[in-house]
Amino acid sequence: MKFINKHKGKLFILIFVIFTLYTIFDTYSFSNQTEAKEKTEIVTKKEKTENTEEKEKIENVLVDVKGEVKTPGVYELTSESTVMDAINKAGGLTNKSDTSNINLSKKLEDEMVIIVYSQSEIKEMKEKDQIVCPPCNNACVTEEDEKAKLDEESKESSAQVTGKVNINQADETALQTLDGIGEAKAKAIIEYRNKNGNFKTIEDIKNVSGIGDSVYENIKDNITV
Repeated sequence: MKFINKHKGKLFILIFVIFTLYTIFDTYSFSNQTEAKEKTEIVTKKEKTENTEEKEKIENVLVDVKGEVKTPGVYELTSESTVMDAINKAGGLTNKSDTSNINLSKKLEDEMVIIVYSQSEIKEMKEKDQIVCPPCNNACVTEEDEKAKLDEESKESSAQVTGKVNINQADETALQTLDGIGEAKAKAIIEYRNKNGNFKTIEDIKNVSGIGDSVYENIKDNITV
């Protein structure tokens, strides 16, 4: 008791310091928890917004599939599906079908009409010099499709003449004919291409992991896009 009375002032200061430190620590801890919670909520809201936007981009569509398919009818798919997906949904093609005038990779749109003509119908249209793909058939190959095809064929032809490797089309074997490109790098090029689309310029190949300036300098005169 005498000890407490003697050191009462010091004990009071000690208790005050301990209480102050506890208050500061508790406030700091609460602040961190609140900040972490707010960050988590922001990230969650952002993810929800991104997911919602992505879902909004992909819509359900109804397409009418007619002609030489096994089960003609109206089918529901998504805007990410293609004409080929719709044909498969309709049971696939019949033995009489001719898809030479159809763009099988075309993305679907709501209320789209897909007509697969028979071989005899296509032949007859050509003989009579009629429109092989009438406007009512939304799956037709368009002038833009034809132009893109011609451009692609022109590039292929040019690559064959120059002897250069087209890095947008070459398979693993062709890519490995390039100086410094082994199996691993060839696979990396194809993987990059599949994820990011075709290379715009030959220099874009440096974006592929493992292909730096030195490798690029060795192959730049032997590649094309």
